[in-house]
Amino acid sequence: MKKISILLRELRAEFLPASVMPVFLGTAVAYARTGRFDGPAFGLTLAGVALIHLGTNVSNDYFDHRSGGDDLNTRFVRPFTGGSRVIQERLLSPRAVLALSIALLSLAVAVGAVLAATRGPLIIVLGAIGIASGLFYVAPPLRLAARGFGEVFIGINFGVLCALGAHYVQTGTATWECFVASLPLAVLIAEVVFINEFQDMEADALVGKRTLVVRLGLRRASRIYGPIAAAAFLPVVAGAAAGILPLHTVVALAALPLSARADAIVKRSFDRPKELASANALTVAAHALTGALLCAAYLVAS
Repeated sequence: MKKISILLRELRAEFLPASVMPVFLGTAVAYARTGRFDGPAFGLTLAGVALIHLGTNVSNDYFDHRSGGDDLNTRFVRPFTGGSRVIQERLLSPRAVLALSIALLSLAVAVGAVLAATRGPLIIVLGAIGIASGLFYVAPPLRLAARGFGEVFIGINFGVLCALGAHYVQTGTATWECFVASLPLAVLIAEVVFINEFQDMEADALVGKRTLVVRLGLRRASRIYGPIAAAAFLPVVAGAAAGILPLHTVVALAALPLSARADAIVKRSFDRPKELASANALTVAAHALTGALLCAAYLVAS
């Protein structure tokens, strides 16, 4: 049981909603427009995305250890920031963590190959982008997070690409409607990454990991949390007004109060890691609730 507990801690599976929610959304859009649902294909899509996400979590732990960032981090707030800490607490060796990452990403490749053979070659492209950007989020030579691009790539991967990929698996097409519907989740998951960088800022700066928060500083970064959150809901309003999205999707605006509460906390406690933790949690909750409401809206509209 102890080994399983350590493994689950390393995987950080509690954050899987970040990647699987867009899969549910893309599938819901496809069902609403076609009335078709392929259960086995949906299961494979969900498994492939989850494996990429988990493999990315584990590889990030390994490369953050290699850079020294997690070892220097004393202001982290688990489970949101600072990694799993299993290497730092000597619960798993760096080699074991790397091997686990390779195994998970290899399984993701195998699932992607099955989907590509049955659904089309676009799956290969989407999967390759997901694996490459996930792996090189922290890993050299690209180190996307260190170059200030981390939030953008996470938003694209765990928002737009997951939703479009799920829609493509179900219908053989990727539509503008699905793209617009996925934008709120893309922006909100980018904001999850953004707020989680606050507690890690000092350690990140020491090892040259120049995230957006490192580049802006805590005070300036705290001022853009609210505008980012507001921007997440603009596609819903604009899409519904333009007839691209069903009118039902405006129900997603019910998640706005969570973002507003988080914004107030960020402005007040941007430099106090423990007090800021509730904003981390609210940001995750806003993403999950928005996704659930959008999915429900499409099921009602079907």
